[in-house]
Amino acid sequence: MVFQHTKVLPRLIEELPQVPLSGIGVSAFPRRSDDSYMPAFLVGHGFARALSHMMQVPMYEFAHQENHILAALREIGHVPTFPFYSLHLSGGTTELVLTEYKGKGIFESSIIGGSKDLQGGQFVDRVGVALGIQFPCGKELELLASQTDTYDPLPSSVKEGWISFAGPCSAALRNIEKGASPASMSKALFSCIGNSLEKLLTYHLKHTPVSTLIAVGGVMSNSILRNRLNGFCHKNNVTVHFANPKFSVDNATGNAYGAFLATQK
Repeated sequence: MVFQHTKVLPRLIEELPQVPLSGIGVSAFPRRSDDSYMPAFLVGHGFARALSHMMQVPMYEFAHQENHILAALREIGHVPTFPFYSLHLSGGTTELVLTEYKGKGIFESSIIGGSKDLQGGQFVDRVGVALGIQFPCGKELELLASQTDTYDPLPSSVKEGWISFAGPCSAALRNIEKGASPASMSKALFSCIGNSLEKLLTYHLKHTPVSTLIAVGGVMSNSILRNRLNGFCHKNNVTVHFANPKFSVDNATGNAYGAFLATQK
């Protein structure tokens, strides 16, 4: 991943329009915690420091998770002034985060739920690979799932606001070995994830009520899961916001929006 970032980032920067800058936002770490570290973040952080120095503009550091949240908030056009839920579902993360905006693009957040084992994106890709689909598998599985309404349900396990995807994944792999069709298996997969998310949110809304949910991350670009969350939130008087699918996956628009917010007086 470090090699890919080092190779591709200069070309991407060269494709940007040359316009005046008032600040530079960068994903500097996965989360705002002392033990949150991945080498790939050093590449972007190094470029940002160099650009900040050469352009004589401030650099603002954001967590990868904050970038996802900010990408969704940029499209909404405002930042909630009250605590809200951020549901982050991707290949490396399944977390429900109680989030409060503190100004200047910075959030105070605490993880209150999520997955205890497999992440949502890992669940999707393990099932997809077992079906012979090229990694990453989400888009093709979503297309397959749209081709049928018939499937054998997978179990969903949520205890005290924490999901376990390991058991449902094992059940899915057994069904594939028994000859389950790719379309029905895909439908069962996203139904299971949707059921799990609804159980997760039901538990936490009972204990820590909020009125707004921001759903982000690559897995949340899935239209089936978006529809499930839309329906659930409507029934529970919660306003749900999504980023455009192309900005739900990894991107830098949240960092840019965070830097914009940080420069506002």
